[in-house]
Amino acid sequence: MEPFQNRSGEPANALRAEDAALAAACLAGDMQAYERLYALQGAKMRNLARNLLGNPLDAEDAVQETFLKVQRSIGGFRGQSSFVTWTFRILVNTCHDARRSRVRKKEVTTDTEENPMPEQRAAAAHPTLRLALERALATLTQHQRDVFLLYEVDGFSHAEIGATLDISEAASKNTLFQAKKNLRQILEPPRRADVAGGR
Repeated sequence: MEPFQNRSGEPANALRAEDAALAAACLAGDMQAYERLYALQGAKMRNLARNLLGNPLDAEDAVQETFLKVQRSIGGFRGQSSFVTWTFRILVNTCHDARRSRVRKKEVTTDTEENPMPEQRAAAAHPTLRLALERALATLTQHQRDVFLLYEVDGFSHAEIGATLDISEAASKNTLFQAKKNLRQILEPPRRADVAGGR
């Protein structure tokens, strides 16, 4: 199932046609098509990358790298998913590569390097609550964290998540359920019966 949701009021057929036209123009080397893709999806891509990587500088680098990869590999686009979904799949993979690279660099270098502060996502959020949530998210598997962030933070549908991560809609739903269950176990205070020794 293609993730063409009617969020903007446009019919799904119009969105498919626009996506196909955008893909064809990019395949033909039309730089204005890439600019249009960036204008349409750039903010959503930066937001997703920031959530996956933890800071805006790495996110911007990942989005730029994604556009370079899209331009280099457009000839390999087969149309099995929408062009936009294919682009987001490249972004997610680029973010995963950046995270792995960051871990390798931390193993090689000492702790003397500067660690940028993560961007505050909700200005009104209490720092303790935000820190607890970030720590809880860090305990999830990478797959659970990706699905949770795509659904809860970036507003993707399960169809879009499935197409982006190359999983089924059912797998997306199950993974989100498991992620929420794990987060709930970490973040919920113990129940009175648990505290009193199970009485």
